[in-house]
Amino acid sequence: MRLLTPCFGLLLAFTMGPALAPVTASAQEYSYSSPKADFTVEFPSSAWRKVGEPDDVHQHTEFIYGDRNDGYLRIRKEVLEDGVSLKDFALRDQDQRTRFLPGFVDGKQDPFNGRLDGYTASYEFTQAGKAMAGRTYYLQGDPHTVYVLRFTGLRPKLSAIRNQTDSIARSLKAK
Repeated sequence: MRLLTPCFGLLLAFTMGPALAPVTASAQEYSYSSPKADFTVEFPSSAWRKVGEPDDVHQHTEFIYGDRNDGYLRIRKEVLEDGVSLKDFALRDQDQRTRFLPGFVDGKQDPFNGRLDGYTASYEFTQAGKAMAGRTYYLQGDPHTVYVLRFTGLRPKLSAIRNQTDSIARSLKAK
């Protein structure tokens, strides 16, 4: 009986291995690059998909993670004016774009290191009666360029993919 157990395990590995291969392949990372965007970014999961690219009207690129409420990412390139620090830019951006969201609650602001260094700001808000969270990465491409990565989603879902949002921000590279 004990001789059959190792053989059974080997047989199980050979028969179940191919069935598990699609699960592994779907979790593979991929890179995004486009002539319309002057950056490249790597996504740790194929669940992220592009839903919008820069055009004449919109100067941002958008991605969603599964469903828009699970995770939404907007990447935008901004100009950093002379004499304005990245932290001051981030605080001004928050004052203009997020502080007026319904139920806004300010969170932590921290330095961030990746291919491009920067600053993060976390916050919470409500949307259609649902508890939402946001995390914005301000990454300095050069002395006059800031890449703003704004992630939003349902609070529990966005916090569950925090490792992915950090990974995406760390991977951003200017062309």
